Amino acid sequence: MTPVRTLRHGTALAWRNLVKFRHTPDQLLDITLMPITFVLMFVFLFGNAVSGDWHAYLQFVIPGIAVQALMFATLGSAISLNTDIRTGVYDRLRSLPIARSAPLIGHILGDTVKYALAVLLVFGVGAALGFRVHNGLAGVGAAAALMLVFALAVCWIATLIGVVARAAETVQALSLVLIFPLTFGSNVFVPTGKLPGWLQAWVKINPVTQVSDALRGLLLGTPTGPAVTRSLLWSAAIMVLFAPLAVLAYRREPR
Repeated sequence: MTPVRTLRHGTALAWRNLVKFRHTPDQLLDITLMPITFVLMFVFLFGNAVSGDWHAYLQFVIPGIAVQALMFATLGSAISLNTDIRTGVYDRLRSLPIARSAPLIGHILGDTVKYALAVLLVFGVGAALGFRVHNGLAGVGAAAALMLVFALAVCWIATLIGVVARAAETVQALSLVLIFPLTFGSNVFVPTGKLPGWLQAWVKINPVTQVSDALRGLLLGTPTGPAVTRSLLWSAAIMVLFAPLAVLAYRREPR
């Protein structure tokens, strides 16, 4: 199977995933409500305590919350994939003359729309509260590209969990064990320098920290330092490790 045909099959199955949302729009509730809740809760909960003024805190926290919303969106993707596999939908797909990896590729491409929606809602609510971009269209374009690369990498972790887990409850447990240390053990909500010394060592190498810092620099026009490069390296490493594992686990899944 050539890469072109594999991509064509994956694109067709991605459209199938998007059509599902039209028939079951309730699947989008977590994607639409969670980002709004994150912004309102954390801005007004931590704003005055961290920065002394929630308006100033808004500029710091919105890029980080966008990364957090993306991470939590992968939880729904993993559960959806696991449900399709356990209910026999993917048994039917395996019987079709398509690339073996096409169902996973289609699932990921389709869910990318959900990730984009979650991120757009974060920035939309942030803009309504006063968040402003200071680096023009070039900065927005670069930030969007970086978020897309990171989303495509992280979703392979969710895909692997969705394939190997035996129940939706297991998917949720495994995903949260991964998501909580990465999102709350980062500088999404509090600058690294204000954290305890023992925690800073982890925060500085955390990929969520790197992506959050890169987005802040790209959107606000502040120096990004090595954050962009490190974000891309983390994304590449995650994809190189987890994409083959997810495909291998899917191929070994008993029919």
